[in-house]
Amino acid sequence: MRLLARFLGFVFATGTIVFLIGAVAVAALVFYYSKDLPDTAQLRNYEPPVTTRLHANDGSILAEYSRERRLFLPSSAIPPLVKQAFISAEDKNFYSHNGIDPEGVTRAVMVLAQGGRHVQGASTITQQVAKNFLVGNERSIDRKIREALISFRIEAAYSKERILELYLNEIYLGLGNYGVAAAALNYFNKSVNELTLAEAAYLAALPKGPNNYHPFQHRERALERRNYVIDRMEADGVVTHEEAEKAKAEPLGVNPRALSPNTYVAGFFAEEVRRELLGRFNEKGLYEGGLSVRTTLDPKMQAWTRKALADGLVRFDEAHGFRGAMNHIDISSDWGVPLANIPALGDIKPWRLAVVLDAGDAGARIGLQPGREASGDVARERETGLLTAEGMRWTGRSPRSALSVGDVIYVEPMAGNPGRFRLRQIPEISGAMVAMDPYTGRVFSMIGGFSFDQSEFNRATQALRQPGSSFKPFVYATALDNGYTPSSSILDEPVSIQQADGSYWTPENFEGGHGTGAHPLDHGVVHSKNMMTVRLAKDVGMPLIAEYAKRFGVYDDMGPYLSLSLGAGETTLLKMVTGYSMFANGGKRIKPTLIDRVQDRWGKTIFRHDERQCLGCDAAKWDNQNEPKLIDKREQVLDPLTAYQITSIMEHVIQRGTGVSIKSVGKHLAGKTGTTNDAKDLWFVGYSPDLAVGVYIGYDRPRSMGSHAQAALFAAPIFRDFMTAALKDKPDTPFRVPPGIKLISVNPGSGLRANGGELWAFKPGTAPPESYSGGGGGDGPRQLNNQHDADQRVGTGTGGLY
Repeated sequence: MRLLARFLGFVFATGTIVFLIGAVAVAALVFYYSKDLPDTAQLRNYEPPVTTRLHANDGSILAEYSRERRLFLPSSAIPPLVKQAFISAEDKNFYSHNGIDPEGVTRAVMVLAQGGRHVQGASTITQQVAKNFLVGNERSIDRKIREALISFRIEAAYSKERILELYLNEIYLGLGNYGVAAAALNYFNKSVNELTLAEAAYLAALPKGPNNYHPFQHRERALERRNYVIDRMEADGVVTHEEAEKAKAEPLGVNPRALSPNTYVAGFFAEEVRRELLGRFNEKGLYEGGLSVRTTLDPKMQAWTRKALADGLVRFDEAHGFRGAMNHIDISSDWGVPLANIPALGDIKPWRLAVVLDAGDAGARIGLQPGREASGDVARERETGLLTAEGMRWTGRSPRSALSVGDVIYVEPMAGNPGRFRLRQIPEISGAMVAMDPYTGRVFSMIGGFSFDQSEFNRATQALRQPGSSFKPFVYATALDNGYTPSSSILDEPVSIQQADGSYWTPENFEGGHGTGAHPLDHGVVHSKNMMTVRLAKDVGMPLIAEYAKRFGVYDDMGPYLSLSLGAGETTLLKMVTGYSMFANGGKRIKPTLIDRVQDRWGKTIFRHDERQCLGCDAAKWDNQNEPKLIDKREQVLDPLTAYQITSIMEHVIQRGTGVSIKSVGKHLAGKTGTTNDAKDLWFVGYSPDLAVGVYIGYDRPRSMGSHAQAALFAAPIFRDFMTAALKDKPDTPFRVPPGIKLISVNPGSGLRANGGELWAFKPGTAPPESYSGGGGGDGPRQLNNQHDADQRVGTGTGGLY
């Protein structure tokens, strides 16, 4: 007995010594690795890189910008089903351990020793947070020790829900997605609250190795891993056996979301917004800031704008003939693969690429470009159709003579004729179109070319082009604001201007000739008379016109040259539409914008376009107080009466002038055509009482569009088609007449009063007399005997005669 006691005492003493040595060693180890551990306090202010999202004005998503596809969700917004799926898959005892799970470590070692296929990681969710945020993923014993120590600190400093929130927002889940919110959206096009059991389980299966469980490349392994997670959830009592079996029977169901501005054919618009955000919030703010951007884009109006412009460009292009196939491929074997490998423009639907399989006089059999499976493989189905002779009528040639077997072309389905197609070609001509709210500057739609996929150059904002006669309303508005009236008589006769080099510049009217004598000022706009405009500009003075052009934002620094009165300077379509908007809104300065407001990741508004103050708008409720007041401090750049006068004159442009083709819209509209020298640029800019629209067409490398090209023939119909769609369900609202304007019936040929004539707008005290002494009187046109008579009467009558 005494010997046994001595032996036990020796064992106890030895054990104590070993324990003490071990404890000291562990303490020394902990002390050694704790000296330079990262501070867990940074987790308190965790702000991960989050996706910036652009929304159209109806709230739908227009585009996203990010380096990592992530949408941050607080723990309270993540449903329990999703949380439990990840806990069952990754850390069964998450809510009970203190950062390290001994049971998990033991279980992982046993499964590994037994050769199990489902490797169970010993790392807890807390350890993964420590690895992802603080210690990195280096494979070493040192890193694992540091990870374990930091996990204890994290557990001591943060709640379980905060730790889970960090994990579920940071974890990489494949296909470029970080966090459960982005993964749910981009794998299943759902919010996390809409995920089914099977879908949540698949997302929870991914942290172990997203590439190993790729939904298309490794579908069977992905299904097996997902079903394993469902079994774990059943074992943990999260779901019933029946629910688990039903979920395991479901297909994977992954359908990656392909978000693109092409959804709304809004590539040019989205890119313009991106550039502005980059300038305001820098690259980090744009790609990591999680901004929520409410844009001004109206999806319906954007679609109408795209269609009107594209149709107009195609009309012009097809009038100049078929240029031939865009490519050629060998169709002796499977034509689908080589055709699928030819890049197709994604924003010109319903056009499709096709290959000619055989061609006859009555039509051509074509093969349509196949799509691709979600895995990226070319779809196996081969769709064919018939390119009809009717669909090629615009070429003036039969299918047999125009096409060869193997030719790659664009085609468009014929409405109401399934399987029948018409031939299309990408236009060489380009252009742009903008629609804007004239009272706020909010851009409803913007198309900067035929296809953003073809060229990202935005011809609405980046192309500096000559506006031609569409600039004339600014010249005439300057005159009307400084003593002239719509009846002021101006000579339509040749005028020669001596230039700095001693030579003479002699402008001509578009239709040529030597002029037609004196006409009312209104006539010069309605019929776009160059000689009248130059005479008026010379009398008013180019420095004053330049000042008005700057007020309207058309030119920043316009030179005092008379040729600029005819639109020889260069500006952008957006600036022109903005300028015309100020005519429509009564002369108030506006700033164009594609952004209504920007909110940061927490929902705080950090930018708002509308700078007007609303006194009383933030009242919690109505308690018999006065109604809110909107304080508008915008500058008045033009007399409201003058703005209405030029609007009224531009109504006449559409009723009986160069824009008469637009009259068929049947609504109150005002606007002006613009055709530059040699027809290098064609414009139409105009507006209804509540919508300002501009269109420009021309070649990117300026050249003549032909001797017969006119804005009235090509640009005005585009404006007409758009307004027909945009105003279809809107009442015909007259332009608002400001107080003080007198509407007087006049003869449009003479500008004199006439019973049953056209209503013209005059300011108080400027109405035309019943007749001019010696001027012919009555309703007839006023004739001048010679140039001398005209010169003698400068500054008399209703505003001056030049």
